[in-house]
Parts: sequence; C-alpha cells; structure tokens
Amino acid sequence: MVATLQIVTAVLYFVACAASGAGFALARPAWNRVAVGVLAAGALAHGASFSLLHTLDPPPPLTHLPSALSFMAWIGTLGFLLLVWRAKLAGLVVLVAPMSLLGVLASLSAGRGAVPEESLGAGSLPHAHVLLASAGLALLGLAGLAGALFLVEHTRLKRKRPPSGGGAWPSLEALDRAGAFAVAAGFPLLTLGVLYGALWQREASGLLWSGSAHETFCLVAWAIYGALAFQRFGARLPARRCAMSALAGFGLLGCAVLGVELLT
Repeated sequence: MVATLQIVTAVLYFVACAASGAGFALARPAWNRVAVGVLAAGALAHGASFSLLHTLDPPPPLTHLPSALSFMAWIGTLGFLLLVWRAKLAGLVVLVAPMSLLGVLASLSAGRGAVPEESLGAGSLPHAHVLLASAGLALLGLAGLAGALFLVEHTRLKRKRPPSGGGAWPSLEALDRAGAFAVAAGFPLLTLGVLYGALWQREASGLLWSGSAHETFCLVAWAIYGALAFQRFGARLPARRCAMSALAGFGLLGCAVLGVELLT
C-alpha cells in the first residue's frame, strides 16, 4: 500500500509539473491553479504514505537519506500550499512541483529495506534530528526558490521586458513575504535539528562533536545561514539582497548536508 501511494504521489506531482510548465510556456495562468490543485492531491497521498510506514516489515528508517529527501519534499510542498492559501503565489508551483517530484522519486528509487535501521541509529534522537533538520531544510529550500523567482522577475522588470508566463508569476512583494516566512519558520527548525544531532552524537560516542566532515560542514553552513537570517531580519536588507542570500544560503546548506552525505 505504501509503494502504491508513493507511485500515486509521483504521478500527481508529475502532472502538476506538466500543468505548470504548460501554463508557463503557453501563457495560461489558469493552469497554475490546476497545477496547485493536483499538487495538493499529491501532498495528501504523500502524507498518507508516511502514515502507513509503520505497517511495513521492516519499517524503512527516516534516517535513510532517500526517506529524508522524500520527507523534505512533503514538508516543502505543504509549506508552499500554505503560502498559496495566504498569498497569491500560485505561479511558484512551476519550481515547487519539480522539487516535490524529485523528492518522492528519491524514495521510490531507493527501494524497500535498502538500509537497515541499526546501521543508522535507532531511537528518538536520530529521528528527531532528521525530521526537524529535514523540515527546516525544506522550508529554507522554499525560501531559496522564492528568492530565485524574485531575482528573475526583478531582472525582467529592471530591463522592462514583457511578463513571463503570461503574467502568471507572483509579485515581487508576495515573493519577498514568502521568503521571509519560510526563513522565519525554517531556520529555527534547522537549529533544533542541529541540537538534536549533537545530542544524538553525545549519546552514541560521549562527544557533542566528533569532528567528522559531515558535522563540520553542516555546522559551518548553519552558522553562515544564521548570519544571513540575522541580516535579513536585524539589518533589514533590501529585498533583492534578501533573495540572493536565501538562494545562496540554501545552496550552501544543500552542499554541506547532501553533498557531504553523498560523498562520504
């Protein structure tokens, strides 16, 4: 049942990708609303698949990277749907839908029982670390996508080019608000994830920090992103610089967290 729901999720996310892409290419803004509706249906199926993981034998560990990527995709999708409900951000679906699809495909491609639970750590601390850090990264990724679209639209307006996608993309103000919300919610979650990771490390080895490449790069990336977040809300940077920092900061976090994980 879980595999079936994951396949249904992937199909719905793919349809959302196709609808949003066609809407942009053909300048049909109404297709974005269709894409958002299909994406919401995919998020329901995605959430249902997580709720049934305990029925598998053995249940796949969320500490497994593909499972974590799938969870990140789900949280990012939910965050986007919340923003669409609160603001006119349907046009952002053209970037969110592909990321959601890639996340669930990562879980599907890994297969069932790919990594045994004991190899990755059992108990509440590892799962709290992964769930909180993944949720934080998902929301910061959403801020990065909003920042990327902000920069594209800002450049278009500065060069006085005609609207992209038939004017279906969100306004700069809406994108800036979305980025601010995503950073404000995502960075505290990521911070909690880092803290739980340190507690997990202490439980396993007696040390809060082992000096591994994964821990070192993640800590450095977290500190840099924290400085960027402080500048956004403390120094009140211009919206364009906030968008650049959100995009660059998430790229740095992605390299630190996922890049080191894949290379080690």
